[in-house]
Amino acid sequence: MPETNKIKNALIDGSRLITESCVRAGADIFIGYPITPANLLYSYASQRYPKMMAAPDEITTLQWMSGFATAGHFPVTATSFPGYALMIESINMAFMMELPMLIILVQRLGPATGTATSGAMGDLSVVNGTISGGFNIPTFAISSLNDCWDIPPAAVETAMKLRTPVIILTSKEMIMTLCSFDISSLSHITKKQMKFYNRDEPYSPYKPDNDGVPPFLPLTQNKHQVRFTASTHDIKGILQNSSTESINNTKRLYNKIVNHIDSYTYYELIEHEKADTIIVAYDVAAQAAREAASDLKSNGKPVSLLIAKTLLPVPEIYIDLLSKYIKIVIAEENLNGQFRRLIFGKAGRKGVTGVNGIAKMISPDAIITEVLR
Repeated sequence: MPETNKIKNALIDGSRLITESCVRAGADIFIGYPITPANLLYSYASQRYPKMMAAPDEITTLQWMSGFATAGHFPVTATSFPGYALMIESINMAFMMELPMLIILVQRLGPATGTATSGAMGDLSVVNGTISGGFNIPTFAISSLNDCWDIPPAAVETAMKLRTPVIILTSKEMIMTLCSFDISSLSHITKKQMKFYNRDEPYSPYKPDNDGVPPFLPLTQNKHQVRFTASTHDIKGILQNSSTESINNTKRLYNKIVNHIDSYTYYELIEHEKADTIIVAYDVAAQAAREAASDLKSNGKPVSLLIAKTLLPVPEIYIDLLSKYIKIVIAEENLNGQFRRLIFGKAGRKGVTGVNGIAKMISPDAIITEVLR
């Protein structure tokens, strides 16, 4: 690690920080198919991960990741919307099999192939609807270069703790832009560990502990029989259509994500006691939101600021925090305010507005104008 008592500036991009952070947190294999604007994550992976595999397509990527996960490895991939769309069925498979892995989704302008070199924040609704039945995948958003270092270990730990795929949402400008950055400010990262089954009695691969999560055993051990299945199953991994045990097991997949939300809720909050307005942002729009809040304060109009770093499931604490404000301005680079609708629904709430747009980054001035309107 760099010395912490000296400033040590480096010209660096978010992709390099994410790559290094993932490896230090315990990710040991990267599997991917190159796609703009996630290419730097793919390129750096070949230099830094203990093992890197180039898949022939995105469907194969997730299938290989699932195979490595069953063997006790922690796989990572990076993609953009077209690739993620191809991965969705296999992500559902990994979710049902309860396989820990990390998918970094670098957003770009859609729909379809859209414009590969234009950033966007348009994929939250897709991620929210990825799992059939309305189940959520824990989803984080990176809002700064420091987040590029701090969020991946949280994502890796969440995936291991809950035995689930995890998503990190980011965007082109956040991970491809070279910036002068003080790397001496980076914190130490502790390697994360899976909770392995270590008892003598026969192993039931989907029998949960008191926390609602089954302990894990890889296929590579020889002491116990291990089953993994993506169909509705009982605690032993035996396929069953709709028995009470198998349906309760399916409900558990939902509950384990929701019940542990406090353990993986991350956000940045700056509150002003007399402020009646709060700005909410995530991903690259957070940069503009921070600047807008600072400018408003300098001009005698202090506002509060919430930078959401955990997006899904939407933490209840966001609802509690926002309920205190008369005016709420949510900035996100998409047309219909996807995060705003997740929180407040299509009907919205009086005083809730958005700063939205596509094909260009949201400016601090646009946020300031909306706050003062």
